[in-house]
Amino acid sequence: MPLDYDQTLFGDEHEIFRRSVRHFFETQAEPFCEEWDAAHSIPRAFWRKAGEAGILGIGVPESLGGPGGDFMHRIVIAQEMGYSIAGASIGPAFQRDQMCEQLMDFGSDEQKQRYLPRMVKGECLMAFTVTEPDSGSDLSQIRTTALRDGDHWVINGAKTYISGIADADTFMVACKTDPEAGARGISVIFVDRDTPGLNIGRTLKKMGCHASNNGELFFDNVRVPAKNLFGPENGGFKVLALSLNRDRLMWSIISHAAATRAFDLTLAFVKNRKGFGQTIFDFQNTQFKLAEMYAELMVGQAFIDRALQTYLRKGEVDMMEATVAKLWLPEMEGRVIDQCVQLHGGAGYMDEYPISRLYTAARLHRIFAGTTEIMRLQIGRSLR
Repeated sequence: MPLDYDQTLFGDEHEIFRRSVRHFFETQAEPFCEEWDAAHSIPRAFWRKAGEAGILGIGVPESLGGPGGDFMHRIVIAQEMGYSIAGASIGPAFQRDQMCEQLMDFGSDEQKQRYLPRMVKGECLMAFTVTEPDSGSDLSQIRTTALRDGDHWVINGAKTYISGIADADTFMVACKTDPEAGARGISVIFVDRDTPGLNIGRTLKKMGCHASNNGELFFDNVRVPAKNLFGPENGGFKVLALSLNRDRLMWSIISHAAATRAFDLTLAFVKNRKGFGQTIFDFQNTQFKLAEMYAELMVGQAFIDRALQTYLRKGEVDMMEATVAKLWLPEMEGRVIDQCVQLHGGAGYMDEYPISRLYTAARLHRIFAGTTEIMRLQIGRSLR
């Protein structure tokens, strides 16, 4: 089954763009994923090719060098990256391109001119840094501080699990600019890679998405100009919240698309694999399992379509729908891909089969952009 989305939500230009994005991932990423996984990095040439293909900074207007696309173009990218086998290797690194939309929402004119034209071309790569050694989804617990000193901010602290750390040119850093104000004292500040006092730590080993490297940052009296403040001072929570709502919806869509690809691979596998004189598909147990997976995929797509309809009606991602999607869809993905591995038998445990890489990548989706437990907590609090 190909991606079975509500096509009435997309225009002809989105479907033309979809074919272009799918072709790009099939030809410029999928053939190289094993090589990139082994190297734990993605070549800079890939990002330049992505820029030339017009799939970076999709929401950036033509006046700033961008393609001038809309939110539904971004949805297309999420769907196609999730459905691509390459998504299991480069997904987290590629999704950081959403930072272009953040810049459009909150960046000053100077910041937009400084970064966006180069980001669209794949010449400037950014990384978003929120998680710290002692805090994750609870933004109020951020300890990295940025204190004003004349025309500069002085930053001290540490960040970890940063996606794309090895090749990032600039970091968006969530800091406490008012340490006594909790979540109301957070600001976001740009820090360029070559800034004195910024120390790149380890590249961390992880179970999947190997090409999308993760690592640590340490700030030792890092001084950056006051103009590097991104968004309002002490208004970082709003910046992060808007970004997280979009991010949670995108990762839910990616989860569903990856589960769909796993289902398609498994359906083809069991129809060709034989045992006891018949195909694995011919066993009733196999058909029951496939039917359960198919039903979950159909139900998941219906909720995604609802969330997109809400966006088109309201002009923004609904926070509760994004939270529910981020709770249910990655868990559904986990159930589906686990069954797909089982139906592959021993082959499912081998990395040479894409289902193995889809399985390990899927485990991240229940953690990334807010853990399943945080989603449950937010939904539960809304029911008071």
